[in-house]
Amino acid sequence: MQNNEFPKDLPPKYYHDYFGYVLDFVRKMYEPLLNSFEIGFLNEYKALSEDAQCLFIRFSNRSKSFFRVNNLSYTEITDIPAALNELHDKQFIQSLGELHEERFEEVMDLFTKPEHLAFTKILEPEIMPSKSIRKPDLIRWLLYEYDFKTICEIIQETEPVVKVGYEMEVMMMKFLFFGNRYADMTEFVVRDLGHVRFQSFDEEHLAIQFESRKDVDDTLMVSLMKETFNVLKNEAPPEEIFDWFMNWQTGVSANLSTKALPSYHLFVVKVGAWLERKKMLSQALTVYQLTNDAPSRERRVRLLYNLGEIEEALSLCEEIAENPQNADERYFSQDFQEKIINKKKRAVKRTTQALKDASSIDIPVSYRFRVERGAIDYYQELGAQAVFSENEPWRALFGLLFWDIIYDTNVKAIHNPLQRVPSDFFLPDFYLKRSEQLLARMKDADSTEAISAVVEKTFQEKFGTTNVLVSWYPGMLETVLKLISLLSPQQIHAVLLEMAYNLRENTRGFPDLLVWDETEYSFIEIKSPTDHLSSRQLHWLHFFADHDIKSRIVRVKWIKDEI
Repeated sequence: MQNNEFPKDLPPKYYHDYFGYVLDFVRKMYEPLLNSFEIGFLNEYKALSEDAQCLFIRFSNRSKSFFRVNNLSYTEITDIPAALNELHDKQFIQSLGELHEERFEEVMDLFTKPEHLAFTKILEPEIMPSKSIRKPDLIRWLLYEYDFKTICEIIQETEPVVKVGYEMEVMMMKFLFFGNRYADMTEFVVRDLGHVRFQSFDEEHLAIQFESRKDVDDTLMVSLMKETFNVLKNEAPPEEIFDWFMNWQTGVSANLSTKALPSYHLFVVKVGAWLERKKMLSQALTVYQLTNDAPSRERRVRLLYNLGEIEEALSLCEEIAENPQNADERYFSQDFQEKIINKKKRAVKRTTQALKDASSIDIPVSYRFRVERGAIDYYQELGAQAVFSENEPWRALFGLLFWDIIYDTNVKAIHNPLQRVPSDFFLPDFYLKRSEQLLARMKDADSTEAISAVVEKTFQEKFGTTNVLVSWYPGMLETVLKLISLLSPQQIHAVLLEMAYNLRENTRGFPDLLVWDETEYSFIEIKSPTDHLSSRQLHWLHFFADHDIKSRIVRVKWIKDEI
């Protein structure tokens, strides 16, 4: 295991500092929620020598559990054999043995095909598989022909193999620190190397993310089940996966912690969509019925209709129309109700009709893979100015104007110093918890000059700092200021409030271009001949129209390039 290199400009044992910080942080924030095994791990780890701690972290930071001892090479650890002995004595590692039989394929995968052929020669000198055999087939043959104990003895005689211990405890420490399973210790590295500049928080004001052990266990369980599903869907038939999922959710869904529910509902939709793609329509319908979160209701309507349950599909359409969760649901319910009631096989959707009614411009066909660039050049040739305005300027305006409100630790949505996104950012709680602050900021920023002043000040102070909404691309500030100058403060406030109500949905779908000259401006949604208008895009076009913000759809017609 050649792994001598560490990131430049960091001390050799940088990872030791990071891991120790995580453990201390978790103990400080969550000790009342830790079980006896986790407390024991923290105490035992603290008692290790520094070298033993470093070697254990090296093991724990890798994705696998088993390691070949002879391949270990870390220059910052002065005596690896001594560290190994200490870890073994303190039960932080285990020698390969009978306890690991169920995971023996992981052990076999540590060795090359020539090494497996050598094992075979030791076991049966006169029976040698062909050298052309594939490694996976050779491993299966070995595991079929010989018992675990025999192969284990051969491996250990050839080279010691160890398994890292305390895997569950280490996983829990990282989960409690980051609050999820996708962030990892590299966040410290990218921070200290300057690749990412994190928002600075007073650690004394950080809030715990989990109020109870049930919050922790249920949220982690859902995350682990998602990971299991990602593995199973490539290995097991859909029928088995459906049974597996339904058996699991039957036992847990009624008693899930409120903290775990958003993740659970996303998981339900993911499984339902996968079953749909596998043409298991009845099973997909059954899964979708476990949640009302978008897009589950829309998918249920379509499935009910395809399965001949017309009245039930219509009833659900009416339910969606009464309380749509987003633009997709709103326009879908209207379009599909008309389709069912009028019994039209190919009813024209509102998005399609809006596209048909749009004006068009002629663009050289050489722009077919960069249609927005072609449109910008078209308008500039007419004497207008044009910039890209899809999503990013609006997101940046929101992020810069409300930066301190987004990352306000008093809201108790910031839980660790490396957090990029508040934990409630994509939940209804975001607006509910911050409505007074957001409205107060808009009351203070009641003029074009006041809005611009806040945006420019934040830009200067926070330049380069990570923000879930702000991308620091060249020309970003200029585009945001131009947007501010063209709209009234009331129009800007209306758009930002609409975004705040549902940040998951309403930070997308804005028109592609902002075009202006000395007398007028317009936000323009550009569509190539093969492109479609989304519900989110139609939502913003309608919203802009309701607030007298000039916008329109423009279709592109391809013409031959001039020679």
